[in-house]
Amino acid sequence: MKNLKYLFIGMLFGIILVKSEVISWFRIQEMFRLESFHMYGVIGSAVITGILGVLLIRKLGIRTLSGETIVIPKKPFTKGNIFGGLIFGLGWAITGACPGPLFAQVGSGFTVVIVTLLSAIAGTWVYGLIREKLPH
Repeated sequence: MKNLKYLFIGMLFGIILVKSEVISWFRIQEMFRLESFHMYGVIGSAVITGILGVLLIRKLGIRTLSGETIVIPKKPFTKGNIFGGLIFGLGWAITGACPGPLFAQVGSGFTVVIVTLLSAIAGTWVYGLIREKLPH
């Protein structure tokens, strides 16, 4: 029962994804064809919100609800970031979905996205298997 709040937050997130049309395959294709600013505006506002959130957490020393210090570790840039980004973007362009909206797309009745969801899960599993063998 105490985790019910996460269900409601997830539902709210899904509603926002649907209403902002970021789960729309057509909106995603417009973005990759440089035909519309809509998705760039949504993504840009999310990036700015994230930057401001991290700055406030660091500046004000904000803690979690249970009082723990929030630690945001520095992450080194590697060649893998470039390859991973290219693979991610290619998959996003082909399928019209990235991991965030997959469940909202399925919940909205786009059942064909189940193939993309299962592929994302399989890709994550394969990455876990070969992660240590990949170049750094």
